[in-house]
Amino acid sequence: MPPSIAEDSENSSALSLFLVFLRLGLTSFGGAVAHFGYFRNEFVTRRRWLSDQDFGDIVALCQFLPGPASSQTGITIGLIRGGIGGAVAAWLGFALPSILVMIGFGYLAAGPDMARWARPLHGLLVVAVAVVAQAALGMARSFTPDWQRGLFAIATVLILSLVHGIWVVPATVLAAGLLGWRLLPHLTAARAPHSFATPWPIWISTVAGIAFFALLIVLPILAHLTRIHGISIVDRFYRVGALVFGGGHVVLPMLAAEVVPQGWISQSSFMAGYGAVQALPGPLFTFAAYLGTVMTGNPSGWVGGLVAVAAIFLPSFLMMIAVFPHWAALRGNRDATAALAGINAAVVGLLVAALYNPVWTSAIHAWTDVALAAAGFLVLQFAKAPPWTVVIGTVIGASVIG
Repeated sequence: MPPSIAEDSENSSALSLFLVFLRLGLTSFGGAVAHFGYFRNEFVTRRRWLSDQDFGDIVALCQFLPGPASSQTGITIGLIRGGIGGAVAAWLGFALPSILVMIGFGYLAAGPDMARWARPLHGLLVVAVAVVAQAALGMARSFTPDWQRGLFAIATVLILSLVHGIWVVPATVLAAGLLGWRLLPHLTAARAPHSFATPWPIWISTVAGIAFFALLIVLPILAHLTRIHGISIVDRFYRVGALVFGGGHVVLPMLAAEVVPQGWISQSSFMAGYGAVQALPGPLFTFAAYLGTVMTGNPSGWVGGLVAVAAIFLPSFLMMIAVFPHWAALRGNRDATAALAGINAAVVGLLVAALYNPVWTSAIHAWTDVALAAAGFLVLQFAKAPPWTVVIGTVIGASVIG
């Protein structure tokens, strides 16, 4: 019999879960790692919904899978407490504040008075250099601790610098997983298996797993055959949500490859939105709401924003429902752990490649830009300042200098 998730096993209502996660969505600044701290304080220390071991196992599960780890952690807690409805309520509460702000920023950025916001928006481009540089450094320390995994990262940088196309990034990540499975088992250790009670019928997990992979196949075909822009949006954002490993910052190069070359959004507008989302609490994947709002075509505006953000988060729901009952077996499998090690090493290379193009090439045009980006990086890395404070400071600096 799998152990209970918490001493209080009574399911929470969708409304109560929404309100709990709404408060977290309004206050959880700092990215996924910081989000885990907020979650542990709320659900382990304060509410005692989970034990430390329970919470650690949930975080490990979400780190193992593609998608936004902190959002998936919230989705999983919602599943445990309130089933499918609880998962939706938890995600909506956590993501809604930043979704609304990013849609609003999309209207501001696309408005007729855009010219007067040129310098503040440029500051958002510059701050992205500091944020992505810090993320790449931190992930390199965690995911490339030896020369073998360092080679995975270097090879990824070279591939992405020399080969371009929509499928290059996901193909590279998949290849890294396969190579890790074959080459890295001796460098990794599987964790001791630990299972949770599953509060939904197993057939629901089977259907969710089939749907996860079926949509990856069906959506591109529908988009090609119908040429309907709305289906193309769902296809591209779903694919990114289904294939991105390594946390929120890794979504940057994958989304850029999906929307910028097609002319749906300019590179400068793309980077301005990415800079803006750094100042917000909640999940970084809500950047999709901004992109859907400002992209050309129909739907756009707030409808496009909602379509894009729903599409990028849908794989997380399907994946968590499908995999959760089988997590114990995966955690005890050395081959699966080795494949993840290869993927994580490739993710470091993915971020390094993105740091140059499009982040650096979009933002750095003068020595003052270099100085602002360097200052932001130093404050993030050594002063441990929250990212939103660095965003505000860099935007003010860019406005004053300009």
